[in-house]
Amino acid sequence: MGTILEVKGLKTQFFTQDGIVNAVNGISYTLDEGETLGIVGESGCGKSVSVLSVMRLIPQPPGKIVGGQVIFEGRDLLKLSEDEMRQVRGNKISMVFQDPMTSLNPVLTIARQMTEGMELHLGLDHQQARKRAIELLEMVNIPQAKDRIDDYPHQFSGGMRQRVMIAMGLSCNPQVLIADEPTTALDVTIQAQILDLVRDLKQKIGMAIIWITHDLGIVAGLADRVLVMYAGYIIESAPVKEIYADPRHPYTLGLLGSIPRLDAERKKKLTPIEGLPPDLIDPPPGCPFAPRCRFAIEQCLVENPTLQPVALNHHVACWVDTKRGVA
Repeated sequence: MGTILEVKGLKTQFFTQDGIVNAVNGISYTLDEGETLGIVGESGCGKSVSVLSVMRLIPQPPGKIVGGQVIFEGRDLLKLSEDEMRQVRGNKISMVFQDPMTSLNPVLTIARQMTEGMELHLGLDHQQARKRAIELLEMVNIPQAKDRIDDYPHQFSGGMRQRVMIAMGLSCNPQVLIADEPTTALDVTIQAQILDLVRDLKQKIGMAIIWITHDLGIVAGLADRVLVMYAGYIIESAPVKEIYADPRHPYTLGLLGSIPRLDAERKKKLTPIEGLPPDLIDPPPGCPFAPRCRFAIEQCLVENPTLQPVALNHHVACWVDTKRGVA
């Protein structure tokens, strides 16, 4: 499998009255054809901003992509004109947004919202686009799709709206689907149905997926590889099984220690991560996690480590070998 998307040194900042917010700090990663890449971390770590930067959807002002490259099909997306970017966005790279309640336009029918992109990108006439929209709604398990396509968003439940969003994301046969916490606003049962749906669609269509979440439990059964983000940096990158079997960064250890496990010993308490994330306007000089880290040494407070290999396809940005407890 070849690499379909390559992000190099991506850096995004927000210029506010209080100062410059360093939201994404020079992250690099690749996405292979047919791969599902999970990006995890707590709220405010830069997950969503990083993928919105890839799609060139950062509001300007106050936001600005100040560095890096996003290579797709041999072209740097950050250097394309807005017209050229529109041909990529929604066509070759699609995005499913976080909140299905607000992502759909409340005054337009589902049919209108679904057919617009297909008419624009695929050159279909209205009837062809409508027929394909019905097929897509059936593919994402919307019952009576033929009758419901002319309904408005408020006539659908939250889970159904998210299915519509996924159908819209798939409408132009994208090579890459970016899903930004698409199950956050849904209850656990509906979350499971959406995840099963995405797994089935991936098998049928073979697209590459970037799945953004703060829930490590979700990526366990969905992703092939995981990036862990903290304070705008990627601090650990590994195949999904390796992340759970052999986590190396103190923050990853903290995330895994703070979620309930079915195979855990009885009465074993969850261990929260002490402290708060750093101020991204005035970040600490060294490792951003150092003030909260039980492994921190003097070097952590003055110098921020870069990602280094610790095993095959496993990279960690940490001065300490957490496995042995030594620097």
